[in-house]
Amino acid sequence: MSAVLPALIVVPLVTALALALSSRGSERVADILCNAGTVIVAGLVFALAGPVLGGATVAWVAGGASPLGINLGVDGLSLLMLLVISLGCLAASVYSISYMDSYTSKAKYYVLFMLMLAGMNMVVLGADIVNMYVGIEVAALACYALVAYGLDKEYLEASFKYQVLGTVGTLCLVSGIGLMYAMLGTVSFEEMAGMNAAGVAGIAIPSILLLSGFALKAAFVPYHAWLPDAHSSAPSPVSAVLSGVFIKVIGLYGLMRLLFLVFVPGSTFSTVLLVLASLSILVGALLALVQSDMKRLLAYCTISQMGYVLLGIAVGTPLALAAALFHLVNHAIFKELFFFGAGSVERQAGTRDLGSLGGLNCRMPVTGVTSAIGFFSVSGCPPFGGFWSKLLIIVAAVQAGQTGFAVVGAVGAVITIGYFLRYEKGVFFGALPDALRNVKESPVSMYAPMIVLAALCIGLGVAFPWFIEHILQPAVHAIMLGA
Repeated sequence: MSAVLPALIVVPLVTALALALSSRGSERVADILCNAGTVIVAGLVFALAGPVLGGATVAWVAGGASPLGINLGVDGLSLLMLLVISLGCLAASVYSISYMDSYTSKAKYYVLFMLMLAGMNMVVLGADIVNMYVGIEVAALACYALVAYGLDKEYLEASFKYQVLGTVGTLCLVSGIGLMYAMLGTVSFEEMAGMNAAGVAGIAIPSILLLSGFALKAAFVPYHAWLPDAHSSAPSPVSAVLSGVFIKVIGLYGLMRLLFLVFVPGSTFSTVLLVLASLSILVGALLALVQSDMKRLLAYCTISQMGYVLLGIAVGTPLALAAALFHLVNHAIFKELFFFGAGSVERQAGTRDLGSLGGLNCRMPVTGVTSAIGFFSVSGCPPFGGFWSKLLIIVAAVQAGQTGFAVVGAVGAVITIGYFLRYEKGVFFGALPDALRNVKESPVSMYAPMIVLAALCIGLGVAFPWFIEHILQPAVHAIMLGA
């Protein structure tokens, strides 16, 4: 079973090579190769699920011990993130079949897509900081190019801003990793978990650097400046992966995996995380409220919803961590669903301006119904998955004595309902403009992933006790090992 771990990195890389060699061939061959690669990766992840959830330890080592060798490992948290990555990328690759027809060289797009997938898998499989960091950089470099893939001024400007701020985050990570290695004498997560890292003199300095680096990668306020441009400018399947998967993997995962080693609930560090979470929830929601561009509204929504995940992590109790991970999964699902819907509307209607849209439920019924399901989930309406994750985060905050921050979460949920009501009304309800009377539903390869994601929004809401017990609890246990 350990051979599966390197395969999760090698398969996307081999697929990327095959796509590069076939770049002058048929675009349908490129479609088949990319989707076959993502299907294989998803199959390998599900093959790992049984043993890992059963308590087995799966590891793979090549080239010697850390920090010189390639050290891979999987626990409950890694598995959860692998599931999010593989399913999110599979949905995006299927969606890309029709959506990317209007862009240049679909094969080159798929090469970058598979490199990003390989990098993200490397991040969550890395058993030490060095391997995790290598994955972050591989994924980020591919992502910079994907954001600029349209080659218009808007795309290139967004990519350049993302690269500049991403480099700042990288410098923070490299500095923090170096200092932490100097202080602890190891880069292995397992060895760090066996130390009292929080008691090491001066550990606050690398912790602050790492927090800054990961917060910038995850786009928490006030580190969020790059995200609205990057997410709104990128092709919609890239926007979906960026928002639903990417920022969680290269930002939030590292924070959960590494900083929890020196994190103590109730400490000054805890208060800093709570403040960052509250700022992200409120600032992201308020900025989303005034957007007229569909994708920019969704980008600011991402900042706000990621704040809820950070709030649960900052509270730090087992219930709060389970709720945070549950909201992470819910957000991955409904945010991909929304970006797919926005991409379909833009492709079919030729605009993503809320003031120029309306009444599309009668012309794009599948997109309209699936978007409504996503709205119910993100707004916290029972029995959808988003209701339970937000409720549990707020309850956990109250139980931990953080009532003020729980109120912030509740206020953010009300504002979320407000801007998504505006979104739904502006796109799908009201009078249909004359210019949109010939609009048709998007192709099946675009709306099929939306149907699956909408079903997951409902399914996780109905089956949330099972999901928390069997999928999330092993991940919570993995995080708590470092506490």
